[in-house]
Amino acid sequence: MEAAHARAPAGKVYLIGAGPGDPELLTLKAVRVLGIAGVVLVDDLVDRRMLVHVRPGARIVEVGKRGGCRSTPQSFIEKLMIRLARRGAIVARLKGGDPFVFGRGGEEAAALNAAGIPVEVIVGITAGMAAPAALGIPVTHRDIARGVTFLTGHSRAGSEPDWAALRASGTTLVIYMGMKRLATLVAGMLEAGFPADTPACAIQNGTLESQHEVVTTLAELPAAAADARLGSPAILVIGEVVLQARSACAVSGSGMSREQGSAQRGAGARLRDATVQPIVGASDTSRSCARHRGSDPQGAPLPPLDAPRFPGMRPSAIAAGRRHEDTGLSDGSAEAAA
Repeated sequence: MEAAHARAPAGKVYLIGAGPGDPELLTLKAVRVLGIAGVVLVDDLVDRRMLVHVRPGARIVEVGKRGGCRSTPQSFIEKLMIRLARRGAIVARLKGGDPFVFGRGGEEAAALNAAGIPVEVIVGITAGMAAPAALGIPVTHRDIARGVTFLTGHSRAGSEPDWAALRASGTTLVIYMGMKRLATLVAGMLEAGFPADTPACAIQNGTLESQHEVVTTLAELPAAAADARLGSPAILVIGEVVLQARSACAVSGSGMSREQGSAQRGAGARLRDATVQPIVGASDTSRSCARHRGSDPQGAPLPPLDAPRFPGMRPSAIAAGRRHEDTGLSDGSAEAAA
């Protein structure tokens, strides 16, 4: 028994942050690990152009999660990682943003540690910093924002944030997963005493070609987002730093007051054509879950990426020999998919 155990290959799991979306924001360490992994478990929000860094022969498994869509259960993902690592596989768990910022990386690391599986976290740039920066918004500023608070608009227990305490903190608020409950969140802030004219913005698909945003005031944010047809994934930014936004300048113009600028909400919004690489052998579960698989949220086909995004990237097509899979599961066990 001891001899058999000694011969067992040593597997390992890497929890990799893919960053906010733009493939060029993937870290060098993440690229290196993708090049050695035998199995890559890919989250829904990961731009598929990053898969050019996966080595030929690797197994790519879709384990996406998206609100309102059929999703791979978290327990299934954890069991699958454990089973694969015990078989000796080097597993890359590729997650949007940073694994430990609203990415359930803590839960996955705990499950792997409990199972005795070696695990390493490779940090990624979280959307809460990158999306505002793409719009020219610093989440901290020594003159107007002494800190930043990241929070989720969709807590597991369903409890509301302590808006009064957050208002008193004087920090910039960056809210993840808040679009579905935007009106409720804004109502809570206003009830807690946030001024109605507090600068606010919503940024969808931050750092991607399809980035779309509105810059307005807190009271007008739900209407502005609806007018612009913003959806998820999106980041909300609340605070005076929003006045630094480049599109805020476009909305307000030089010398215009905030009130004059807010009357033109949405004028600074921009929507560029997405050029997201379709996924080989994958199919959508519903039109609302178009994701990055060959169509935009309105269902129009996207052109394939036919050239490298930056020097050193291999051609956009997934290299021959990589196995691409979609679990397509709403429940199940790791044994069913491994």
